[in-house]
Amino acid sequence: MITIATVFLPLLGAAIAGLFGSFIGKRGAQLVTCGLLLASAALAGVTFAKVALGGQPETIALMNWIQSGSVNVTWALKVDTLTAVMLIVVTWVSAAVHVYSVGYMAHDPCIQRFQSYLSLFTFFMLMLVTADNLVQMFFGWEGVGLASYLLIGFWYEKPSASAAAIKAFVVNRVGDFGFALGIFGIFFLFDSVGFDAIFAAAPDKANATVTFFGVEWHAITICCLLLFVGAMGKSAQLGLHTWLPDAMEGPTPVSALIHAATMVTAGVFMVARMSPLFEFSDTALSVVTVVGAATAIFAATVGCVQNDIKRIIAYSTCSQLGYMFFAIGVSAYQAAIFHLMTHAFFKALLFLGAGSVIHAMSDEQDIRKMGGIWKHVKVTWALMWIGSLALAGIPFFAGYYSKDTILEAAWASHTVVGQGAYWMGISAAFLTAFYSWRLLLLTFHGRPRADEHVMAHVHESPAVMLLPLLFLATGAVFAGWLGHELFVGHGIHEFWGHSILVTAAHPSLENAHHVPEWVALLPTVVAVSGIALAYLFYSLVPALPVALAGAFQGIYRFLLNKWYFDELYDTLFVKPAFRLGRGLWLGGDGALIDGCGPDGVAAATRGMARRVARLQSGFIYHYAFAMLIGVAVFVTWYIFNAR
Repeated sequence: MITIATVFLPLLGAAIAGLFGSFIGKRGAQLVTCGLLLASAALAGVTFAKVALGGQPETIALMNWIQSGSVNVTWALKVDTLTAVMLIVVTWVSAAVHVYSVGYMAHDPCIQRFQSYLSLFTFFMLMLVTADNLVQMFFGWEGVGLASYLLIGFWYEKPSASAAAIKAFVVNRVGDFGFALGIFGIFFLFDSVGFDAIFAAAPDKANATVTFFGVEWHAITICCLLLFVGAMGKSAQLGLHTWLPDAMEGPTPVSALIHAATMVTAGVFMVARMSPLFEFSDTALSVVTVVGAATAIFAATVGCVQNDIKRIIAYSTCSQLGYMFFAIGVSAYQAAIFHLMTHAFFKALLFLGAGSVIHAMSDEQDIRKMGGIWKHVKVTWALMWIGSLALAGIPFFAGYYSKDTILEAAWASHTVVGQGAYWMGISAAFLTAFYSWRLLLLTFHGRPRADEHVMAHVHESPAVMLLPLLFLATGAVFAGWLGHELFVGHGIHEFWGHSILVTAAHPSLENAHHVPEWVALLPTVVAVSGIALAYLFYSLVPALPVALAGAFQGIYRFLLNKWYFDELYDTLFVKPAFRLGRGLWLGGDGALIDGCGPDGVAAATRGMARRVARLQSGFIYHYAFAMLIGVAVFVTWYIFNAR
C-alpha cells in the first residue's frame, strides 16, 4: 500500500485541484497538492529504506491491462533499487518545487491549473519509473510529454510560450517514434514486453540477427539503438536537444521540475533499466558514449555565451545529461544514476535560485542587466554559490563525487570512445566552472547595471520560496558524500542487487578505483582553472570578454546561435514542410479536391443559374418570342414523329 500511495497521491492531488479548483480556491489547491506531494515524498523515503537499504524489492500487480493473442500486459508497480532511487529523486524535488510555487506563483490568476499540472507531471514520471513492462513505461513516457507541453505553454497567451510548447512536443515525438519502434523490435525478438521475461531471455538472444532490406543485422543492437533514439529526445541529447532551451518559456518552477528530476532524466533511467540488453551490444554502448560526450561539450560551449540566466542553467542541464549518457556508454550505469541523483538537488537549487533572482529583479532575466545585488539577496546569493560549487565539481560538494566517478570510469574503460569521452568531459568540466562563475559574477557582483527603479525594488524572496532552496542546498552539499559508498563504492553490489546488470566484459566502474592519481585530480584542477578564468574576465579585466568577442566574431556568433542547429533544422525540415503543406493546401485541397468537388459543383450551379436568370428579362415580347420558338420546336418534333 505504501508504494501504491506514493505513486497515486500526486494523481489524486492533480484531480482535486483540476476538477474542483473553483470550489476549493487557490489556497485550497495549493494545500491539497503540496500536502499530498509531501506525503508521497515521505512514503518514498520509507520505500527507499525498505527496498534499497533493506534489500526487499517487490512487484505489485494491480490489474490485467492488455490481453490480445500472445500479448499479455499487466499493470504492475516494479520497485527495485533503481526505482527506489528514482522515487526519492522525483518526489523530493517535486515536493520542493510545489512548495516553492506557492510563493513564486502567488499573483498568477490560474494557480489551481498550475498546481494540477505540476502534480500530474509528477504522477506520470512516477508511473514511468515504476513500470513493470515497456508498454506501461511508454504510458508514463507519453504522459510526461503531455504534461511538459501543458506546463511549458502554461502562459499560452504569450506566442513564444505556445511556440516553445509545440516545439517540445514535436521534437519529442521524433524520439518517441524511435522508442515505439524499439518496443516493437523487442516484442518481435522476445515475444514479450515484460522486463523480467526480456532480461531472462537476453543471454540466449545475444547473437540473434534479423534480416532487413536484404542485410543481416545484430538484433539487440537494432533494438537498443531505437530505444536510445527515444532517450535522446526525452533527455535532449545532441540532435534532439533543440526543445530544451526554449522550454524556459514556462514558469521557473516548471524549468526546475523538467530539468532536474522528471522529464530529462527519463531517458537516462530508461537506458539504465535496459542495461541487460545494452550490455550485449558494444556498438550501441559506443554510440551512447559518443553522443553523450558530444552533448556534454556542445552544451558547455553554448552555455559560456548565453545571457538569459535560465538558458545558461538549461544548457548546463544538457551538458550534465551528456555526462550521464557517456557513463552509461562505458557501462558505469550506477555512476550515471548517482550523478542523476546529485544533479537533481543542485540543478533544482540553481533553477529555483534563478527564480528567486528573477523575482527580486522584477522579472528581469538578462544577466547583463543585473550586478551588485548580493547585499540585497544574501540568502539566495549564498545558496546559488552552493549550487554552483556542486555543479562545478568542487570538493566536497555533491557533484564532485558523482562527476569525478564518471570521468574516472570513462578513463578506466580502456576503450577509444571511453578515453575520448574522458577528455571531452574534462573540457566540459572546465567550461562548466567558467560559465557558472560568469553567471554568479555578472548576476550578484560588480557594479549594478539595472536601472534605478529596478534596483530600488530588489528584495529577498519570502520564506515559502527560501525553505525549499535550503532543503535542496542540503542535498547539494551532502548527497554525494552520503551516497558515494552505496552507489559506486564498496557497497555497490549489495545496494544495487539485480536492478542493474554489468557483464564481466565491462569492468569500467571497478577499474575506476585504480586509475592514476592525475586522472582523478585533473577534473578538480580544470574546475578551479575555469573559476579563475571567469574571475579574470568578469572581475579583474571586464573589457577582455568584449575584446575577445570582437576578435573572434565568427566563433562568438557560432556559439551565440547555438551552433546554428535551429537554423539548420529550419532549412532542412521546417521550411520544406511548410512549402509541402502550402502546396497540398492550395494545389491539392483547394484546386483539386475543392475545385472539382464542392466548390466546383457550387460554381457550376451558380453559372447555370446565372445564365437561366438572364432569360428572365421582364419584357413581354421576349417571352412571346420564346413561346413561338417553343411552339415551332414542338410542331416540328410532332410532324417528324408522325411520319
